[in-house]
Amino acid sequence: MASTFVQFNPMRIRSYIFRLPLCTRGLVLVIVALWIASIPVVWLQEWAALVPKEVGITTMYRLNTFPLMHLGFLHLLFNVLALTPLLERFEAEFGTLVTLVLFTGPFGLLPGGLYVLIERGLLRSNTTVMGASIWVFLLLSSEAVKTYKANPNFTIGTYKIPTWSTPIFLILVLSFLIPNTSLIGHLCGAAVGYIWALNYIKFLVPPEKILRFIESKLNLLGRLPHYVSVDQKTYGRYGVLPTTNIPRSPEGGHRLGP
Repeated sequence: MASTFVQFNPMRIRSYIFRLPLCTRGLVLVIVALWIASIPVVWLQEWAALVPKEVGITTMYRLNTFPLMHLGFLHLLFNVLALTPLLERFEAEFGTLVTLVLFTGPFGLLPGGLYVLIERGLLRSNTTVMGASIWVFLLLSSEAVKTYKANPNFTIGTYKIPTWSTPIFLILVLSFLIPNTSLIGHLCGAAVGYIWALNYIKFLVPPEKILRFIESKLNLLGRLPHYVSVDQKTYGRYGVLPTTNIPRSPEGGHRLGP
């Protein structure tokens, strides 16, 4: 334990925060700002939350605002701690523009729409949800599929567990341990993460030719600090092919959702 405290260095945390890419820090700042604003403006949570029976033509915005709003400080803290490293990795891999497009559009609409469909159509219920935990499990599922391609199983005793199932196991554990977590909401986020990693919805990403044109026309790399361009991505547009020589383990993190 003593060595753990010795290794803890606040400067490393500060350095890590200042190195975060542009879209990651922007989304985290919006999440924190909305929670702070919801303290004096009490109706803000109700306005942003995903309430299945209140989603209509004029309230479709809820499908994009609900991951940004949180119930309380602990809800906010755990989600931000879990989301930040996963989102940073995603942005480093796909670039700032792609991250912005997906997390302000399809990555809210798809899991949110699926949740509304299940709640209203199958369960005839109206359970309100909010919080970035749906994004955390989306990203965890995507990482788990990548890991599965390089390392299909891990062993517990005499059992071989598929590595892609790790997020599902975590969702089930959290649903039992933490009150008021949305099992269905987390599963919807994981489902979208799986179909993203399996390339079924990669068509949602704008063509790279268009991204390059926008970046060069607006000189985004030169004007915006911490911007990750199409040419600067760590792993290429759709990631690297898995290898058996360098297995990657899935990212982990606690998720606390309503």
